[in-house]
Amino acid sequence: MSDTQTERHHEPLIEDRLGTRARVYGSERALLVGIHDGRTDEQAAFGELESLANTAGISTVAILSQSRRRPDPATFVGRGKVDEVKAAAAELGADAIVFNDELSPAQARNLEEAIGRKVIDRTQLILDIFAQRAATKEARLQVELAQLRYLLPRLRGWGAALTRVGGGAAGGVGTRGPGETQLELDRNKINRRIHTLEKRLVKATAEREIRRRRRLKSELPRIALVGYTNGGKSTLLNRLCDADAFVEDKLFATLDAVVRRGTVGHGRVALFADTVGFIRDLPHHLVPAFAATLEAAQQADLLLHVVDVGKPEWEEDHRIVMEILEREVFHGRDDRPATITVLNKVDLRPDGAPDGIDEIAVSALEGLHLDRLRERIASLVYPEDRAVAFLFPLHAVHRLGSLTTSGRARILRYTEAAAHVEASVTTAEWDALCREGARLIASDAFPAAGP
Repeated sequence: MSDTQTERHHEPLIEDRLGTRARVYGSERALLVGIHDGRTDEQAAFGELESLANTAGISTVAILSQSRRRPDPATFVGRGKVDEVKAAAAELGADAIVFNDELSPAQARNLEEAIGRKVIDRTQLILDIFAQRAATKEARLQVELAQLRYLLPRLRGWGAALTRVGGGAAGGVGTRGPGETQLELDRNKINRRIHTLEKRLVKATAEREIRRRRRLKSELPRIALVGYTNGGKSTLLNRLCDADAFVEDKLFATLDAVVRRGTVGHGRVALFADTVGFIRDLPHHLVPAFAATLEAAQQADLLLHVVDVGKPEWEEDHRIVMEILEREVFHGRDDRPATITVLNKVDLRPDGAPDGIDEIAVSALEGLHLDRLRERIASLVYPEDRAVAFLFPLHAVHRLGSLTTSGRARILRYTEAAAHVEASVTTAEWDALCREGARLIASDAFPAAGP
């Protein structure tokens, strides 16, 4: 382990001493370990775990898997596999062992004592990524709160061993931590910090509510992009809104909700909210860290469920997102917004869009079929808009200014007395145009009207 890492392990602050095992560092090398019960796609599960590790900044040296129906209550994997992990870690020079599931406090303690290296579970890895990427004040508070709540039941056995480097430190791995008095002091300190964070979050939530009310005053439709992590939501937002939201080919590149204005069909404008991606087996206690995302989806007029069909397991990703929306976002509500399933990254499929899917297939990166998506969005968030062709008196053409400026109307040609116009308008707008002298030429929505 490097000198920098050694310094981190020996910093005297209690937060570092208690948090060392819950952190990963960019120069660490990880051995990935998990069990395979035959019910899930093992390759996809470990591929995702490796992506999580890469996103957190640590490299993977090897993957070890064990077939068993349920985890061992003491060590998660069997005793023989623990010995195998220990030997592989020593041979490959792994700094940390990353498990593809959440470990109980007892399992984590037993594994670390047996293997002699830092043990991290999937939840810790996700929390670390959240901590690295949280940008807003509320997101940082939510992530720290989740980390401390995760840490609290795991304090016993984490004490002085946290200041040791691997298994070669003085005293050996598995020696007793600080005494009960120190442990209680640590718990009290963390409980006080949790209480402080909870109070700060109340204020941060109130500030977010103020921002939400301001957006509601705009009366623009609200559209939330949801989906599995790294599915291309931010790239699609940038295309639809001509925006510059952060894009990276890593999991959880977006953690905070990003809201931008964008045009939809017929020159209409809407608010688009980019949200944090979901992930399989999302621990329930991490849900509060998704607060802004959940709110954006709950209050949306329309959801764009972005699915990466370039992945072999895209159908499973789609199912997972729908389950999380049902369980964590809408809780069985009947008044949920309409949803458009956007099949993204069709440019990565040699056969094009999947068969039997009656949705919009696009490539946000290449800009394919986005006009079709905009038209579908407009039909749902502006359902009263109707296409109409009409003649409009020349002396009143200036009355078309707002429609032509927004792109919702265009003048095709002029005659001696009138302009030939095509537009997309609501019933109320058409009635107003008729009062100004509009004469209908063609429409499948409005009856012939006007003088």
